[in-house]
Amino acid sequence: MSAALDGIRVLDLTRVLAGPYCSMILGDLGADIIKVEAPGGSDETRTWGPPFKEGVSAYYLCANRNKKSLTLDLKSPEGKEVMEKLVKDSDVVINNFKTGTMERLGFGYDHLKEINPRIVFCSITGFGETGPYQHLPGYDFIIQAMSGLMSITGDDQSGPQKLGVAITDILTGLYACIGIQTALLERERSGTGQKIDLSLYDSAVSSLINIGSNFLMTGKIPERLGNHHANIVPYQTFRSLDGEMVIAVGNDRQFAQLCAIVGQPSLAADPLFSTNAGRVENREKLSRILQELFLKKDTAYWQSRCQEKQIPFGPIQSLEEVCKDEQLKAREMFLTCKHPKAGDVGMIGSPLKLSRTPVDYKQHPPEAGEHTEEILKRLGYDKTTIQEWKKDHKV
Repeated sequence: MSAALDGIRVLDLTRVLAGPYCSMILGDLGADIIKVEAPGGSDETRTWGPPFKEGVSAYYLCANRNKKSLTLDLKSPEGKEVMEKLVKDSDVVINNFKTGTMERLGFGYDHLKEINPRIVFCSITGFGETGPYQHLPGYDFIIQAMSGLMSITGDDQSGPQKLGVAITDILTGLYACIGIQTALLERERSGTGQKIDLSLYDSAVSSLINIGSNFLMTGKIPERLGNHHANIVPYQTFRSLDGEMVIAVGNDRQFAQLCAIVGQPSLAADPLFSTNAGRVENREKLSRILQELFLKKDTAYWQSRCQEKQIPFGPIQSLEEVCKDEQLKAREMFLTCKHPKAGDVGMIGSPLKLSRTPVDYKQHPPEAGEHTEEILKRLGYDKTTIQEWKKDHKV
């Protein structure tokens, strides 16, 4: 059975996380991904660690399966020639160079669309290709700080906190996937590709959702609420007799059921707590009452009771517990990939579950230049030429 994106060829000139994450998703869905790096490998995550396994970085492995690797010197005449041939035969080009770099290399969108008018060109930068910050470098940590995300993460004691993963890279990678597939769909009508200009900064600000909306409506700078919700109570962490847990009450009916579970049904009728608005206004008082009650039983007890009443509940799990979770096993969210250098490596699977065209894990994260000869042969270069170029370190 053909994969969902079978026949789509993507030239991936990105490194680190946002771009590689995007192209990995496209590769999981069946697109032919050619990862283009400088000779020797220019994706910085190849050296980010430990941990390493036989010299292979865990960080690199997380975002680079289902790709083939081509090493190319884009500044050399030979490299430019190969790149132009690839563009002519491709559907998508993704890059995350700083603004203006692709133009300086001779591969800006205006030139590439002359070679292939159907090309979809996706640019990922820290701040976008317009505006006063367009030439500034932007890593996830910087973007989390500037976007307001850190200002609302943490609590009064902790101060501003970043999320535990590079969330703005992940968000931008997802937006890039959406933009690319949208442009490919539109191309079916118009016959013409287009340029997508994505920035980590824009993506991060878009994720402010209700907190951003609250500020735009009121002008009030939001507090850092830690593990509390700005608009819903109780929607937070609590300590149990043996651990920590999250309870997320979304409406008054669920709150009444929770009050019955903890043995205090009268709380649901109390004018201070009977509505969500009242609970938000009186969050500290209600949280203290509930916390005292939750300390009387262990997490498993509260989980069982809440699940009986369909109250959203989750124990706070370590990654060891996550990897043993039967639900995630049933959803095939962990897999083992055979790597020619690192051997068997564990990977997190795709959350995309398509009924007719499921994702497939066909290709291990490649070593730098692993498929250079294969790709150049496909473009019509003979073995002698390929060996000469390799000798000169140009491919």
